[in-house]
Order: sequence, then C-alpha cells, then structure tokens
Amino acid sequence: MDTVLYGAAYYTEYMPYDRLEQDVQLMQQAGISVVRMGESSWGLWEPQDGRFEYAWMDRVIDRMQKAGIKVILGTPTYSVPAWMYKEHPEIFITRFGGQTITFGIRQNTDLMNPVYRSYCERVIRKLLEHYKNNPTVIGWQIDNETSSGAAANPDVQAGFVSYLQKKFQTVDELNKLWGLNYWGQRLNDWSEIPPQEGIINPGWKLEWQRYQQWMTTDFLAWQAGIVNEYKRPDQFVTHDLAGPPRSEVNEHDIARTLDIVAANPYHGTQDQFDGLVSTMAGDYSRSLKRTNYLITETNAQSIEWDSKRQFPPYDGQLRLDVYTHLSSGANMVEYWHWHSIHYGQETYWKGVLSHDLEPNRAYAEVSRTAHELQRIGPEIVDLKRSSKVAILYSDDSYYGIEFMKFSDKVNYRTILRQMYETLYRQNVAVDFIFPESTNLSDYKVIIVPPLYVASDETLNRLVDYVHGGGHLVMSFKSGFTNEYDTVRWTMAPGPLRKAAGFRYQEFSNLATPLALKSDPFHAGAGNKVSEWAEMLVLEGAQSLAYYDHPFFSKYPAITRNRFGNGTLTYEGTVLSDTLQTKLLLDVLQMAGLTGPDQEIPATVRVKHGTNRNGKTIHYYMNYSSDSQTFKYPYKLGEDLLTKTSVAPFQAVTLKPWDLAILEEK
Repeated sequence: MDTVLYGAAYYTEYMPYDRLEQDVQLMQQAGISVVRMGESSWGLWEPQDGRFEYAWMDRVIDRMQKAGIKVILGTPTYSVPAWMYKEHPEIFITRFGGQTITFGIRQNTDLMNPVYRSYCERVIRKLLEHYKNNPTVIGWQIDNETSSGAAANPDVQAGFVSYLQKKFQTVDELNKLWGLNYWGQRLNDWSEIPPQEGIINPGWKLEWQRYQQWMTTDFLAWQAGIVNEYKRPDQFVTHDLAGPPRSEVNEHDIARTLDIVAANPYHGTQDQFDGLVSTMAGDYSRSLKRTNYLITETNAQSIEWDSKRQFPPYDGQLRLDVYTHLSSGANMVEYWHWHSIHYGQETYWKGVLSHDLEPNRAYAEVSRTAHELQRIGPEIVDLKRSSKVAILYSDDSYYGIEFMKFSDKVNYRTILRQMYETLYRQNVAVDFIFPESTNLSDYKVIIVPPLYVASDETLNRLVDYVHGGGHLVMSFKSGFTNEYDTVRWTMAPGPLRKAAGFRYQEFSNLATPLALKSDPFHAGAGNKVSEWAEMLVLEGAQSLAYYDHPFFSKYPAITRNRFGNGTLTYEGTVLSDTLQTKLLLDVLQMAGLTGPDQEIPATVRVKHGTNRNGKTIHYYMNYSSDSQTFKYPYKLGEDLLTKTSVAPFQAVTLKPWDLAILEEK
C-alpha cells in the first residue's frame, strides 16, 4: 500500500432514504479513503433463487470511483436470504440437544452442507465475474467473522468420522490414544463411532474442537480458492477475524489462505480505554503472517446490542485508537460503520454518523484524523515492528484446561491476559508464536501461559531454546498432557524436567490465597498466590520463592534453572498481578530488555518500528485525561504530526488522549 487506508463499512441499502450523494460528499470532506461493502446483503444480490441483481451496488461503486474512494467487497455468505431458508431449512445449524439455529440471526448455516456450499459458490462466482475488473475494488473479504457455530448436524457428525479416519487411520489408534478401554468404551469399527453429544473423554472432546476449527478453516480456504481464480494480481483476499485470539477458530491455519489478515477488535471507551485490547489484537494479527494487517471493524461511537452500555468515546479517543492500531502494524483502520442503523438488533451499535445522519463530534474527529493521514500516511504505512519477546499461544491448552478446570476464577485465558497486560503496561513489544512455531531463536524471552496440551516435539523445541541461550517463563500445568490430552506417564514435568531443574508428583488446589515467605519480590499487599500449587522438588533449580504456610512452605512456588546458556523460570502457582509484573520485569532485566521505556509515566505507552524508508519511528500515546510529561531518550527526531523537532532528553508533554509520532533523523 502507498499509504494508510482509513474508512468505514458502508451500507446504502440500510438507509431509510436515498442519500448516497450526501454520504459520499461527507466522506470526501472528511477524507475517507476506503469503504467495505456487500458482505451482509445476499438477499439483494440474489433476491430470488438464480436471479442476480447488481445495479444497486454498481451505482454505489461508480460513485465511490468518482470520489476516489477505494472499495473492499465481501462475499455475502454469512447471512443467507429468506428464500433459501424456505427452500432448504436443512442447511441451518443444529446443535447438541437438538437446538436449531433458524432464520433471523446471521452465521446460522452448516458450513459443510453441500447444498449451502453450492449456493455460496454460485454467488461468489457471480460477484467475481461482475466486479473482477473494476479498478475501484482493491480487495475481497471472504465471509465475515466465521466460525462453525457449534454445528452438530448429521453431516457434521459424519464428517467428524471421516476426519478421524484420515487423521488416525485405525480405531485401534483411537483406543490407544484416548484410553477407550476405560469404562469399556473400546471401538472395534468406524461404524461404532457414537454421536458426539454426551462424550466426556478429554482427548475425544479435544479432537472434536479441532474438527470444529478445521470446518471454518476449510470453508474459508475453499472460498479463497474460488476468489483466487478471478481476482487481479493487485487485489487481495482477506478475512475479518472476530476479536482475536478466539479459541473457536484456528486463526493461524486460516491465515495461510489469506493474502493479508484482518481483525475486528472492539474495546472499552471513556475511562476504560487504555489501548490494551486494540494492541493485543494487533500484535496477534501481525504475528499470524508476521506482516502488516488490516482493521476492518472497530468502535466508532458507543456499541452494544442493547442500550445498557452506551459510553461514547471522550474527545481524542477515536483518533488515538487509530494510531494505536497503526503503531502495532495496521495498514488500514475502518469503523463499523459509517452510519447508525434505525432498526434491527444493532440499533445501538452506532456508526460515525448518529441516527440523525448529520455531521457530529465523531465525524469531526474522524475528519481530523483522515486529513492527518493524508499527510503522514506514506511515512507510517508498512511499519515493521521488532519484538524480542514472544508469548506462546495454544488453543489446545485452553480447551484441555476447560475440560478439567482447576478454578472457577482462573483459566488459560486469564493467565494469558495477565501476562500480556503486564508486558503491555511495561512498554514491551510482543509477538505471538504457536506450538508449531520453529522461529524461537528470534526472541530473547518467550513467555508461556499454562501449556497443558503439548507434544514432545513442542516441549523439546522449548528445551532446545533454553539450552541455546533463551530465557523461558513457563506457567503451572505445562507439559502435563501430550497432544492428545492424555496425561504423560513420565514424572512431571515430562520432557521439560531437565531444563526446569525440578520434578513433582503431587499438586493441590489452594482453598485460600497464600503469601510468599519474606515477600521476596517486595510486592507488599500483592504478595499473594492462589488457586493451585504444584509441589515441586528441586533437582538443580533455584527457588525464587517459597510459600508461607505450615505445610506448603517446604515447596518452592517459583523456580529458576540455568540450563545450557539460558534460563527457565517456572511459576508453580497462580501469581497476583503485582507478582507477575515483578517476576516478568526481573526476567526482562536479566535478558537486557529493560531501559527508558519502563521509566515513562504509567498512562503513556510507547511503541517503536521502522518505516519503509528505513527510519525509526517512536509512537508515544497518552491514555489518560491528564497531560503527561516525559524525557525523550532517543536520537534527534521530528514529530510527524506537528513538524517540531525533539532533541535527545528533551521534555515532551502529551495532552490528554493525545500522541506524538517521532521519526528519528
């Protein structure tokens, strides 16, 4: 891309009256450069079975072309027309318990149903044939926030059996891996696979979840294949992931079929806006293909499916959120949506324009931002982030822990969020990696939420990473089961034992929080651990903290082992937020990754990157209603927004909800 794209989803078909000309004029005045359209209107594209209409959209695209506004078109397959429900009710989702998802809500179809797919293929091909040569259409969004919807239709159940046959070859392999002699559940033939409902075997349930993920991956790959038959070399294929990471889908696999990843993160506003949600979604999206990404939806004004959480952003927050995304590597930011809707479920999910459809406070801020981007967009597009810290993310471990919960308050995602938030608030750049990732040596520090489900191969790569000089932080429960969610029969922590420098045979829930003896991290009131304790026995590791308790005091709560040229730091319990911050800062300091970024005011975030001209850019963003001042510690720079020079160690003051973008000279 030559510059940053900035715009909104636009649905002229939702408007209470024809105002295309007025909307386009407002977009031009504001500086909007891109709109996303068409993905929600199959019933207009194909009002009757086999009869296709294009004139309604041709008119809009032609007007956008005259205005110089680019268009991303969506395949409309996530919301089927009423005639299709009438003719083929069998294509809709049936879930466990017989619950049927019928007409009236979106994303209600069985992705594997051949009748549904035949209709999808027809409408996709028709749209591509009609618009493939239109120069205004720069890209194609396939479907919308797709998931399998927990479908359990008969064809889905039959497909699961075929999936198992292909992956495991024989039922004897299933008997072995899932321990089906237990409760006499042994299988003798593929025809004996029972319906999934009622299955409680953890390995079996995990494979069902993987299959549900695969259904989405397969559906999107199939759509991408059709689009790729038609699209021009200068067009892209994308898909908008819903608030990633999301365990119902395997985003890492989906990304392989896309030219560029897109995401739809929504976040808190007013005093709840701190950039965390936007940055985490961005870091994750960027990591999927290790390149820049798109934001296809985010907050414009207040959001929600009712009117109980109407919190319009403070002045400056819309603009600051745009730069939050761009500073993480986004090349486009679009709002959902241009206009607020006057009917339907999303009446209160407001757009840039409110229900009166007149310019307003949000429109003014969007306009200010758009005109800034017209000026500086070429300088900040294609930002390259360089991270020396990664978080290893595992959907399998999320499900494995959910199947065998250890707490009603803490789970895989709460630990993931705690670890990420700690790094974010300390201004540490983060990538995400995955169990199959092989680029571990790119990072000085790798942080691992509870890796409950993992293959020997994954664990051995982590061991090799430590031996080669990496600093690894691992959470409790890591390595407990293999990739089939079967408990290892070697002493815990299995393949990690030598690198970890401890073993354990027992573990305990903690009925009440415990303190750590002598407050070793000077955490004060935050010197607390809770929920779970592994009774670690040292085999060369150093104890960083012991429990302060009559019984548990003989067991270390946190350990560190030097192995080869690196270290493995292990959390054998659930740490408080304060302890997690203290511990991760200790590891970062040991790895030489701390410095002036950890000394700026608490509400200021800083991110660094390199633009396509090879210049270093520093984003400083103030997420508070108070002005904040800090000393700029890097080379002589110029604020791209104000065109003022900033010398090393010069004091910089940021206004409330404002930022500086400093390009080194």
